[in-house]
Amino acid sequence: SQVLDTRDVQVFKVTVNGQDAKFAFGEKHSFKGTPLEITFPNELRRGQEAIVEISFESSPQSSALQWFTPEQTSGKKHPFLFSQCQVEFF
Repeated sequence: SQVLDTRDVQVFKVTVNGQDAKFAFGEKHSFKGTPLEITFPNELRRGQEAIVEISFESSPQSSALQWFTPEQTSGKKHPFLFSQCQVEFF
């Protein structure tokens, strides 16, 4: 399994290597946010890569994730999502 830090996001679906994965939120922490625990559908071998895709929705209150509009990017065609957060361990 993998634990990620979240804050003010709604998660709809998680896949690992194209397969649906179970996920659950832990107890909300005042400044760290809420841990998102992802349970992989299959056990990974040592050194095996995993592609984790998360379908989510952020909110204007989400300080962990911020957006540039297409006009704010160099290509001016697509929005850009970025995070300025650091790794936190619960």
